[in-house]
Amino acid sequence: MIVESMTWLQAIVLGVIQGLTEFLPISSSGHLRIVSELFWDTDAGASFTAVTQLGTEAAVLVYFARDIWRIAMAWFRGLFDPGKRGDHDYKMGWYVIVGTIPVGVLGFLFKDQVRTGARNLWLVATMLIVFALVIAAAEYYGRKRRPIEQLTLKDGVIMGSAQALALIPGVSRSGGTISAGLFLGLTREAAARYSFLLAIPAVTAAGLFSLPDAFAPAGEGLNASGAQLIVATLIAFVIGYVTIAWLLRFVVDHSMYWFVGYRIILGLLVFGLLGTGVISAT
Repeated sequence: MIVESMTWLQAIVLGVIQGLTEFLPISSSGHLRIVSELFWDTDAGASFTAVTQLGTEAAVLVYFARDIWRIAMAWFRGLFDPGKRGDHDYKMGWYVIVGTIPVGVLGFLFKDQVRTGARNLWLVATMLIVFALVIAAAEYYGRKRRPIEQLTLKDGVIMGSAQALALIPGVSRSGGTISAGLFLGLTREAAARYSFLLAIPAVTAAGLFSLPDAFAPAGEGLNASGAQLIVATLIAFVIGYVTIAWLLRFVVDHSMYWFVGYRIILGLLVFGLLGTGVISAT
């Protein structure tokens, strides 16, 4: 694949797509891959995706600033005072740390595959549909009774393992973790909140790790300038913040089936475009 310079239109559009799709269970990496291939016959690149995710994760930090500060302080207090270790916020700190391990390990071991073969659009379309069915099953079978205060270490490990599946474009980080949470009996809001907190360490680390490659992609992806990366990341931050607020309100009274239908339609559309030769898989 020939490396091309990214245009400002591409940077802005991809920043908007990242902000809109990062927190919805529809796969931001899958959408960036599909949009860049459909309209520009190329790939935005895994590194560009990872860096713009820093914007959406900054939105999480701002939106959940009070929660994050409270959890961090409780965790530090508990490290030095055994009497504080029964505090739920102290435990939540460990749940986030432990839940991050699976995606960190697998992301490191399979980083090359994630940046290349995993971005094949046949695979993306397949994952959109397969995990739509997983989300539907979670919505149908999940009891949705447990609040976030009842989260356990076992829940954190299982949801963290589900987060690792999002290394494959088309799966969706929030889709995987929220589905796992629903299967475990958590309410939609509780699963979504922990999903957002759980993503912070992994996505931030991936974005920082990918910064050098984003400025000089080796053999694939659009070559974005520093200014374009900054603007796309800022756009992702603003839109991502609004999306978080909307999703947390939405899941209180609405099912995940809305996203299931969208994923299946999009997956079938991509299959159709691939089958007719309108877009290429790689």
